Amino acid sequence: MIISASRRTDIPAFYSTWLMHRIRKGFCLVPNPFNARQVSRISLLPDKVDAFVFWSKNPEPMLKFLGELDSRGFIYYFQYTLNDYPQDFEPSIPNVNRRLDTFKAFSNRLGPEKMVWRYDPIIISPATDYSFHTSTFERLAYALRGLTRRVIISIIDLYHKTSKRMDNLTNSNDTRGMAMLRNAPEMLELLSHIADTARAAGMRPFSCAEEFNYSNLGIPAGSCIDCKLINDIGGRSSAKKDRGQRADCRCVVSRDIGVYDTCVHGCLYCYSTRNWGLARQRYSEHDPETSMLTER
Repeated sequence: MIISASRRTDIPAFYSTWLMHRIRKGFCLVPNPFNARQVSRISLLPDKVDAFVFWSKNPEPMLKFLGELDSRGFIYYFQYTLNDYPQDFEPSIPNVNRRLDTFKAFSNRLGPEKMVWRYDPIIISPATDYSFHTSTFERLAYALRGLTRRVIISIIDLYHKTSKRMDNLTNSNDTRGMAMLRNAPEMLELLSHIADTARAAGMRPFSCAEEFNYSNLGIPAGSCIDCKLINDIGGRSSAKKDRGQRADCRCVVSRDIGVYDTCVHGCLYCYSTRNWGLARQRYSEHDPETSMLTER
């Protein structure tokens, strides 16, 4: 079983102590996101976990636990989202230089194969136009040269719960507009530049759950929970597609142990936090000794 930690919240940033307590206990409890009364018991024993896939924008708090993960025999890698948006977009994330230092510390400890850079999501707005992304991606790619072997990109999906937050930041806040944006000449030019820059920096670029095929630009469709990567780093994975994800998602089957409305990064485009007040309350009341990430 592959454990995803997590698409629903940033466990490394905010709940790494809870995770390690659960690993020591050998299990955690996870509520069904669509029916909170339905709770699953997920084994976290080393012989039951084929690999961990960690998702984070700031995994720094987890650095101190890597030795214990290794000593327990776990296989894992990190999906590290690193961009440099204005503070209005991501109000509670450390500055980009600190996050670059964190990426370097993890890569030096784990190796570049276990660190996947996510330049995600690409948001086109008056403050973050195509030239912004051209220069930002280039700057970050060369700062990360030698620290990772792959970069995953995706264009923002504006769900109903995020589109209202983004109204003042982007002019592409409806489905038709976003579909046109994905295939706009300016976007294709940007993606081509991203592909060329990534390869020049020693990285393979992949797209994440995109409806358009960008292979001709040098960006093939990728999978964030990737069976080949997991097998290459010593884990175990089948190629069975996760039917619980979006139609264009290529990830293999995993069990997510996170809970929605618990991340407090405050990113305006976030799909996993609908209610900021509830997220802050859950975080403030969080007890790392409990079996479930949140009791509310």
